[in-house]
Amino acid sequence: MGLSADQVRKVASLARLKLSEEELAALTGQMSQILDYVAMLDQVDTTGVEPMVHAIELRNVFRSDELAGSLPRTEALANAPRTDGKFFLVPQIIERE
Repeated sequence: MGLSADQVRKVASLARLKLSEEELAALTGQMSQILDYVAMLDQVDTTGVEPMVHAIELRNVFRSDELAGSLPRTEALANAPRTDGKFFLVPQIIERE
C-alpha cells in the first residue's frame, strides 16, 4: 500500500506544510513504509485477545483511605520554632486594616 506523491502533497497542504520536492519524495517513502507496517499488523490473528486501553497493565498507585492515628499535639509542636502551646506561631504576612 504505497502513497503517491499527490496524496502526500494533499496531506501536506491540509497540514499547511510547504514541502520541497526532496522532502515530498522522502515523506512519500516514509509514509508508505508506515502504512505498509500498519497493513502488516492487520494480518496478525487477534482472535481471543481482549481489547485493551493500554499495552501495559496499569494498577492504581493510591493507598486505601484508612483512618489512622495522628500525633499528639505536644509531639506535633515539639520541634516548632514558636508555639503558644496549642498552635504554630508564624510571622504575620498580611496586614490588618
